[in-house]
Amino acid sequence: MQTPLIDPFQRPITYLRVSVTDRCDFRCVYCMSENMTFLPKKELLTLEELDAACTGFIGLGVRKLRITGGEPLVRKGIMTFFEAMTRHLESGALEELTLTTNGSQLERFAPQLAAAGVKRINISIDTLDEEKFARITRWGRLPQVLRGIDAAQAAGLRVKLNAVALKGFNEDELFTLTEFCAARGMDLTWIEVMPMGDLGNEDRIGQYWSLKELRAKLAEQYTLIDLTERTGGPARYVQLQETGQKIGFITPLTHNFCESCNRVRLTCTGELYMCLGQEDRADLRAPLRQYGPGPEFEDAIRAAIALKPKGHDFDYSRQTVEGQVSRHMSHTGG
Repeated sequence: MQTPLIDPFQRPITYLRVSVTDRCDFRCVYCMSENMTFLPKKELLTLEELDAACTGFIGLGVRKLRITGGEPLVRKGIMTFFEAMTRHLESGALEELTLTTNGSQLERFAPQLAAAGVKRINISIDTLDEEKFARITRWGRLPQVLRGIDAAQAAGLRVKLNAVALKGFNEDELFTLTEFCAARGMDLTWIEVMPMGDLGNEDRIGQYWSLKELRAKLAEQYTLIDLTERTGGPARYVQLQETGQKIGFITPLTHNFCESCNRVRLTCTGELYMCLGQEDRADLRAPLRQYGPGPEFEDAIRAAIALKPKGHDFDYSRQTVEGQVSRHMSHTGG
């Protein structure tokens, strides 16, 4: 292997999140507007280009690859990409291939994902109330997602649920979601809502539910044991003594997790974002299309990593959405 990727703050970059599409079959209110204008196809990296880009990063020391969207499984032919990445798992160059999904397509794709070497997945689900689910996703249907969870577990995939903490929406489901996951042997991670993109009159300040409050409420019913383990992402974990399950907290606002950041994000258009909460980005599509995979493309990756900032600027403390970035979460890939 060549010299690994090290950012200006001596953090090794070993984790790449790849958005394979900006399209989604849901329209979650905190992620995108209902009437989205999606990118023209010519701007998107082809599946072959995504393969070449990921292979370049793996050659420079990336060990974990998370596929995101939009909804990654709505991209036409996406399973050929997963199957192509299997070679890196088999060679040992890649330690983990995983994805974050809304679960809508898992009933169809779970067995193929398992066959491609995916071991665990994250499913985003904020409520177990069918009416509330339809309201927050606009286009989603809860029974379809629940069937997807069943299919994923039947295929042997380890499932973790991700829930965005939304004040006045799912506060009353803290224990319901915890118990649902415990009964199915699933872990659960809560995420603070982040100020990403103009969503059309959504009240970001009103949505914000501090995970400090959530954790304190959880501790009223369970014994929380702090864990030191990390899974390569920003979550901090506790174990519930009574159930044995892990509960994660992703807290970009109440706790800045940047000091250990080991990840970068490649968009479906070939832009590399060195930080989710900054506008700094590098165009990797142009060098990839000009030179193909090889030394010139690897040089472009290294030049981008050299620009990685120390941290993000998310802040709600002044009751305004300071640090808001203009792009939608669906464009960057979470």
